[in-house]
Amino acid sequence: MITYDRLFIAGSWEAPSDPGLLDIRSPHDQSVIGRAAQARPADVDRAVAAARAAFDEGPWPRTAPADRIAAVRRLNALREADAGRIADLFSAENGSAAWFTRAGQPGLTRQAEAYLRAAETFGWEEVLDSDSAARVAVRREPVGVVAAVIPWNSPFSAALAKVIPALLAGNTVVLKVSPENSLSMALLAGLLERAGLPAGVVSVLPADRETSEYLVSHPGVDKISFTGSTGAGRRIAAIAGRQLKRVSLELGGKSAAIILPDADVERAVAGLKFASLLNNGESCIAQTRVLAPRARYEEVVTALKDLVESLKVGDPADPDTFIGPMIRRDQQQRVRDYIEVGIMEGARLVTGGPDVPPGLESGNYVTPTVFADVDNSMRIAREEIFGPVLVVIPYDDEDEAVRIANDSEYGLSGGVWSADEARALEVARRLRTGTVGVNGASVSFDGPFGGYKASGIGREYGAVGLAQYVEHKTVTV
Repeated sequence: MITYDRLFIAGSWEAPSDPGLLDIRSPHDQSVIGRAAQARPADVDRAVAAARAAFDEGPWPRTAPADRIAAVRRLNALREADAGRIADLFSAENGSAAWFTRAGQPGLTRQAEAYLRAAETFGWEEVLDSDSAARVAVRREPVGVVAAVIPWNSPFSAALAKVIPALLAGNTVVLKVSPENSLSMALLAGLLERAGLPAGVVSVLPADRETSEYLVSHPGVDKISFTGSTGAGRRIAAIAGRQLKRVSLELGGKSAAIILPDADVERAVAGLKFASLLNNGESCIAQTRVLAPRARYEEVVTALKDLVESLKVGDPADPDTFIGPMIRRDQQQRVRDYIEVGIMEGARLVTGGPDVPPGLESGNYVTPTVFADVDNSMRIAREEIFGPVLVVIPYDDEDEAVRIANDSEYGLSGGVWSADEARALEVARRLRTGTVGVNGASVSFDGPFGGYKASGIGREYGAVGLAQYVEHKTVTV
């Protein structure tokens, strides 16, 4: 049992305005694994006031970039030293399988190192070549107080993708995290405390949706950085628009994996095990629409069926488990409801279904499911399910495959599989989506990550991600 009865506000642990504690329950068996304080608007006021003072009057925005880089390196080293505990707590809170939470720890290091490389070569102040008599300098300065709001599905990755570039740029941050992740994010707060940042620079607040909206609406906030659902993103964009706040949004997805006719189906399906079903399918980048050539359609369907049926579903702490439970009961029911929708829409249920896996009724489990004979107009092909549900859509030629892949309100991720790399690259260039993996290549943290269309505004990772947290000032002499 882990208990956090205080909130990390402005760099120290403070008593919350509401002394009540929230029970944090295991998605595996509903047992209480911890209790934690939750922030209310009064706590947001304290955190924003401290962040405002630290930005307007404190040393952090005026600290040399090299010193800010050194502070982030300390934070990253502290996180690396605690990687095992982070992974275990992530599994306990979220139900994410241990293979995923442990495999993700080196990825957090690569994510941080990419930001650090970008900061080391970033043009914080540059003198431009100009045809005027004046000397023209461009300064890149911090935006101000950043409200960073993250979802529950991958909290450490989402938190650090925002906190690290915001800090490197000299901003102060109020990080709003989901109640379900109160324990792991309190652990992150402890790492931030040990990293030795000045008072007021960072606060970490677990809070409900109403308090989140209070934060993003707060007049003391200069920029909102949000990861979450498209519906919530639209709401935040409207708030930011009214107040003319800077905003970046990383939102939902319904990504397509195109298996071209010459692809090695066995290799492609082995890659989709991770590209489509990572983190129990609770991933915005999951490639849940599988586009297969009609001539090889049943081959692909059968291979996906065999793959999904081979995956162990169960206790996320078990090293043999590939798919654990959904994080909450309502998320479990949401996924089961979508499976029922697919059946009612007339899709062919290849494997899985709405029933809970036998013996796992005490947890938030769903049966991994594959649908075939899916038309791209069906709800199960258009709406983000956020669970281990795959749909297989046939196509006749490459142009149709590209058209189907692009026929979505989303554009976050995607994949192309082919024996001919040049052909796969040509198809990848035609896709209206933010990232495309060819033959299973993973995302690079040096390149920008984000979405087209309803999948978001702005980018994370590397130099482009760092640039989301600066303002540009031109000085002429």
